[in-house]
Amino acid sequence: MQIELQNINKHFGSVHANKDISLTFAEGRIIGILGENGAGKSTLMKILSGYQPASSGTISIDGQAVDYNGPLSAIAHGVGMLQQDPLDVGAFTVLENFIFGRAPKTFFGRFFDNHQDARQQLQEITQRFGFQLDPELLISELSIAQRQQLEIVRLLAQDVRTLILDEPTTGISADQKDLLFSILREMTATGMTVLLVSHKLEDVISLCDEVAVLRAGEIVGQREMPATKSELVQLMFGEDLPTPERQRRDLSHQPILLELRNASVSEGRLQMNNIHLSVRRGEIIGLAGLDGSGQELLMRSLAGLHSLDTGERYLFDAPVTHANYHSMMQNGVIFCAAGRIEEGLIAGLTLTEHVALTENDGIFIDWQKAKANTSAKINSYNVRGQQDDNIEQLSGGNQQRVLMSLVPELPSVMILEQPMRGLDVDSASGIWDKLIERCDNGSALVFSSPDLDEILTYSDRVLVCYAGEVFIVDDPSSMSNNQLGHMIGGEFERNDYS
Repeated sequence: MQIELQNINKHFGSVHANKDISLTFAEGRIIGILGENGAGKSTLMKILSGYQPASSGTISIDGQAVDYNGPLSAIAHGVGMLQQDPLDVGAFTVLENFIFGRAPKTFFGRFFDNHQDARQQLQEITQRFGFQLDPELLISELSIAQRQQLEIVRLLAQDVRTLILDEPTTGISADQKDLLFSILREMTATGMTVLLVSHKLEDVISLCDEVAVLRAGEIVGQREMPATKSELVQLMFGEDLPTPERQRRDLSHQPILLELRNASVSEGRLQMNNIHLSVRRGEIIGLAGLDGSGQELLMRSLAGLHSLDTGERYLFDAPVTHANYHSMMQNGVIFCAAGRIEEGLIAGLTLTEHVALTENDGIFIDWQKAKANTSAKINSYNVRGQQDDNIEQLSGGNQQRVLMSLVPELPSVMILEQPMRGLDVDSASGIWDKLIERCDNGSALVFSSPDLDEILTYSDRVLVCYAGEVFIVDDPSSMSNNQLGHMIGGEFERNDYS
């Protein structure tokens, strides 16, 4: 199928998110949709996939103008989209979401679909991709990566012919990514079109046949691949960006701020035993591992969001084993979840209301001060949004910028799950500068990331989680991306790097 976008415009009040965009997507191609956060990429893809109507303009498929009335209508025309934040029902199981998310032949068919047939189809597609999705698990028990996997499976089960993927490789393993890319190439060989929205330029270089680049809502460039990372950055930002570097320091003399001693924690089938971890003043510790290997459980146990089965937790050398997160937060331990909408931000509240909630410590709110602080954060973090915008009006990347702006200026310990999730390279670099500045001033940072280069670039030490065990890399500068990749897959000796 060939898709033509003709003079697409989209307005959100005074914001002109898409400006007179005309593009053609040929069948059998993998096309990268690039641009910095807030450039209009996701908005354009939501229009194409029926999640939002265009203010003006036309969508044509195989020469015929189409008029969507929602995402099910788009799927019926062969266009489906994986959102950056998965659309699912937390109280449903994997299988129930798989059934509920498919377009039924009748209204009642949605509720009385043949579970056995659906289970078999779910199993066939997950096995093909190498995904681990238990049909009986509740969505609320899945990680962000697993929920993304379910969305991919659900769309493929509906025989879409144009598949839009918005940051699809966040949180999946290198092997799963390789398999996903291999299958996408197979699909395009049979005529499917894939539109890849991604800030991971190495994925674009590896996978795409061509790219279209947006800046401030307008198309500023198109080109055939291959292209270098530098060339793509030039298209996106109008200039090349410096390679991120960090000067590591000897922190062995610094005091220990947060510590786990002989700790054991468990959740479901995952058991982590005999954990000894100390976090020193000024230190940055990166957590690496395949999804579900224990990074999330370990971080939440450090923050007081998950109780220890055995062992002890210390803060400033004082026992806080049974302290909850509220108590830990009052003592300067800050946690930010990967699920920014589910746990980090509050849908329906404005940016100013978020700032007021996090910074106000009295009974009454000084709204003038809150607005001034919000304006300062918008400028400092380059947020594409206004004080009175509801958080859900912002793009995923701008939501992440807001979430990072809410981190206090000098906490004791920052525990951040995937802090750069959905950010373009320039935004990520700017926020890393702010996090490093905090650590230089005495804070400590524990973070997780699916980006192995990011972990090796910024970490003083790396914790590799594998099958519930934790292995320490004391000198990340001596390790390659490839070596770390093998470690998170379990291919290492216990004492190789520690």
